[in-house]
Amino acid sequence: MDTRITLGKEPRIKPDLDPGFAPIIAAWRNFQAEASKTPGHQPFLLAVAQPDGAVARRSGNLFPSGHPRAGENARHVERLVKFLLWAQGGRKIYFSGPAAVAESLRRHYTETAVGRFDNDLIGTKIYGGSLEVVEVSADAVPEESMPAQRIGGNLDGCRIGFDLGGSDRKAAALIDGKVVFSEEIAWQPYFQKDPAYHYEGIMDTLARAAKHLPRVDAIGGSAAGVYVNSEPRVGSLFRGVPQDLFDSQVRGLFKRIRREWNNVPLVVMNDGEVTALAGATALGDNAVLGISMGTSLAAGFVTPEGSLTPWLNELAFVPVDARLDAPADEWSGDRGCGAQYFSQQAIPRLAAAAGIELPAEMPLPEKLVAVQGFMAKDDPRARRIYDTIGVWFGYAILTFADFYPVRNVLVLGRVTSGPGGERILAEARRVLEAEAPELARALRLVTPDETNKRHGQAVAAASLPKV
Repeated sequence: MDTRITLGKEPRIKPDLDPGFAPIIAAWRNFQAEASKTPGHQPFLLAVAQPDGAVARRSGNLFPSGHPRAGENARHVERLVKFLLWAQGGRKIYFSGPAAVAESLRRHYTETAVGRFDNDLIGTKIYGGSLEVVEVSADAVPEESMPAQRIGGNLDGCRIGFDLGGSDRKAAALIDGKVVFSEEIAWQPYFQKDPAYHYEGIMDTLARAAKHLPRVDAIGGSAAGVYVNSEPRVGSLFRGVPQDLFDSQVRGLFKRIRREWNNVPLVVMNDGEVTALAGATALGDNAVLGISMGTSLAAGFVTPEGSLTPWLNELAFVPVDARLDAPADEWSGDRGCGAQYFSQQAIPRLAAAAGIELPAEMPLPEKLVAVQGFMAKDDPRARRIYDTIGVWFGYAILTFADFYPVRNVLVLGRVTSGPGGERILAEARRVLEAEAPELARALRLVTPDETNKRHGQAVAAASLPKV
């Protein structure tokens, strides 16, 4: 979607507690404006391709060799590729442009910690091979392609839906689409080395829900990470599990669980995809980008035609802040990526800036609860925290709209619970109206009610399998 904006070098609205924030969309637009008007500029065209044929493309201009800003070319391209890799996915990177930029990309994925992280998770663990940078002529760059499939919307029979997050696991039991039970149980899966912890927790959640049904006809799941045919390929929930145990016990985890439940239909998908499905159902419309701000940042996308794509939609890892000294992600080590802005991971940093003292040893979920408590009392320090997240989010939406043909953004998750969530959306709308009034009028930015914020994904997950 063309956001119809001409961003200045400085954002029109600055986040109160983070005035140095540099929206990545502004950095990209300004770079392109300056490079394109420079005599001798060099065009580039790139595509990121998945093994199944899905292809995402980007093009633009770079500063000519010898120009004082030519040293920025490689980072500009790498940030674009980074966004495409984590949002849309792929293993092979086709590049038509300066050879020095292509070589810089290759070195990035083999010689830097951040690049090796992307190479390992996206290349090896998701797609089964290292990321590959292929230099080609412009006419040999693959055309854009977006395969899609329809899934979900099945509510017949007795179903269980579950949603596995980093700090809690949710469940819902449904009979012909009516919720007869839902609950939320705290757990700590991130750094558990024994996959038995995950197995036992999931089985306990299913058993507790099953008590409220006369039988179980189908099970649907929503979980953080990348899933292919209900098989975990990579995910923060299992980051503490050694690779040998991941391969031997986690990859087949849900096949094992299905056998334990009499081989009823069982489907598990990325939590962001389920968020988007829930949003399309609730809104009665498609072209939905679902955003869940919880333990991390989850996202999913329903096309304008009402289908899901093979895109990764792992917006926790995409760049949203162009600063070289932006906050670093504690897993990938990269700076300025989504999870550090749109999840509970941002809370301690913002609380400190707002003057709210929280014990260092307090777990992140409890810090979020504490800040929500201040917000419930309309504490001005808490308001500044949520207003800051809202401004960040407004500029992030401008970025996302440049890659996704979206007309609805559904926002949910723990961070958006309570009056703080209302302030996040209000500030995001203020940014959109200031920077892109046409987009602001065309885009619907919504949040579900409190019940659906916390349990909507589990209900939508229950609709995934066909009986």
